[in-house]
Amino acid sequence: MRISVVKAALFPALAVVNLVTAQVAPQLDARVKEFFQSDAAAAANLGVFVADKSGKEVYRYQADKGLTTASTQKIFTAAWALETLGADYRYQTTVSALGKVANGVLDGDLLIFSEGDPTLGSWRYEGYQPQDFFQKLISALREKGIQRVTGNLIVDDSYFDFQTVPGGWPWNDMGNYYGTGVWGVNWRENQFDLTVNGGKIAEANVPLSIRYWVNEVSVGGSGDNSLIFTAPHSQSAYFSGQIANRKMTVSGANPLPGYTLGEECSSALSAAGIASAGKTVVGSEMRLSGEKMNLAGEKMLLYNWQSPPLKDIVYWFLRKSVNLYGETLVKTVAKKKAGTGSFEAGFSLLRKFWQSKGISAQQINFADGSGLSPQNYVTPKAEVQALLYAAKQPYFNDYFKGFPEQSNGMKMKSGTMKNTKSFAGIHKSKSGQEYYFSIIVNNYQGSSAGEALMKILNALQ
Repeated sequence: MRISVVKAALFPALAVVNLVTAQVAPQLDARVKEFFQSDAAAAANLGVFVADKSGKEVYRYQADKGLTTASTQKIFTAAWALETLGADYRYQTTVSALGKVANGVLDGDLLIFSEGDPTLGSWRYEGYQPQDFFQKLISALREKGIQRVTGNLIVDDSYFDFQTVPGGWPWNDMGNYYGTGVWGVNWRENQFDLTVNGGKIAEANVPLSIRYWVNEVSVGGSGDNSLIFTAPHSQSAYFSGQIANRKMTVSGANPLPGYTLGEECSSALSAAGIASAGKTVVGSEMRLSGEKMNLAGEKMLLYNWQSPPLKDIVYWFLRKSVNLYGETLVKTVAKKKAGTGSFEAGFSLLRKFWQSKGISAQQINFADGSGLSPQNYVTPKAEVQALLYAAKQPYFNDYFKGFPEQSNGMKMKSGTMKNTKSFAGIHKSKSGQEYYFSIIVNNYQGSSAGEALMKILNALQ
C-alpha cells in the first residue's frame, strides 16, 4: 500500500513537468520562425538543441548541423581539462642558478623554466602578480647570499613544441590581446598595453622585443576600432584601423613574452641592489638563430613557483573567455598524456575524450581549445551532451561557477566572432524545470545577434 501511495503522489508532479515541457517546444519553434523574419538572419544558419536534466529531448532545430561555435567551444576544453588534470592541478615554474656561488657572487646564469603556466604574472589572482614573483626571486637570491650575477638570465621556454598558435587562427586576431600564442614560459598572459595619444604611440607598459612599428592608424570616432598585428617571434608590429583623438590604452599580443619576463626580472634585481652583468636569453630565439642553450654544469634550485589551482584557472577561462588558457590546456594535456606539447596531439585527445563519452565523431571537429578558429565545427546537440556529462561529475560546481550570468538572467557561456553568436548553458525555469541548451548562429549579418538568440531562449524562462 505504501508504495502505491508514493507512486500516486508522484504522478501529478510528473504530469505537470511533462505538460510544462510540452508547452515549451511550440514556444521555441514560434520564436525560431520569428528569428528568420529579420533581414539580418536572411542567410543565417541556426542550430538549437534543448534537453531536460535526464537528457530527454525537449526541442531541436538543425541540432545535428555542424556550426562554428566561437567561445562556447570552451565548455568542451574546460570539462576535459578538469577531468584529465584534476581540479587541484597546479603548474610549476622554477628558478635555478647555473654555476658556483662564492663570496656573494653567482659565477654563472640564472635560469627560469616553466611548464607553460598561463597565469604567471597575471593580474587576476591575489598573491600571484608580477611583484609577488619578483619578491620571491629576490628573497631566494638573498637567502643564498647572492649579491651579483656574472652571467645571463636564461628563459627556457622549450616545454611545449615550437608552434605557438593554432594553424586556423585568423591573422587579424593574432596580434590582439585575445589572440596571443602559447609558450613554455608565458608572462602577463602574453599581453602588453600600449598608450596611444592622438593616434601616436607613446609607450608600452612593459619591455618588448618589438623593434619596428608601422603606425597607419587613423584618428576619428569616439572609441577604439584599431587593430594590432604582431606575429610570434617577430620584431615588427603593424598598427592600423581607427582610434579616437585622445589618450587611450590598446592591448596587443606579446610576440616574445619570455623576453619581457627576463627584462623585468633584471630590472627588479637591479632595484633590489643585486647586480646582473648579462642579458636576457630566450631559448626559442636561440633556436631560430641555430644556437643551443648551454645548461650543463652545476645547477642549484632557488625556488619553485606554483600557479593557482586549475579550478581557479577554469573559472577565469569561462568567465572572461581567456583564449590563452584554452590553448595552454590543450598543450598541457598533450604533454602529460602523449609526451608532446603540440596542438595536434591535444586536439586528438580532446576529440577522443568526448567520443568516449558518447558524442559522435561527426558532431565535433576541434581546431583549437578556445573557439577563436572559424574552423571549429560542433553541433548544438554535442554541446548539450557535454553539459549533461559534466553535470554528473564531481568537478561540476567548479566548472559551472565560471559560466557568466547574461543580461537575461540566464547562466550560460557565450561565444562571439564576426557574424557568429552562440550560447550554451543550464537554466532552471520558474516552473522548476531544468533545461540544458545550446544555440548557435553563423552568418548573421547584424549587430543584434545576441539579443535575437536570447529572445528565443527566453521561452525557457
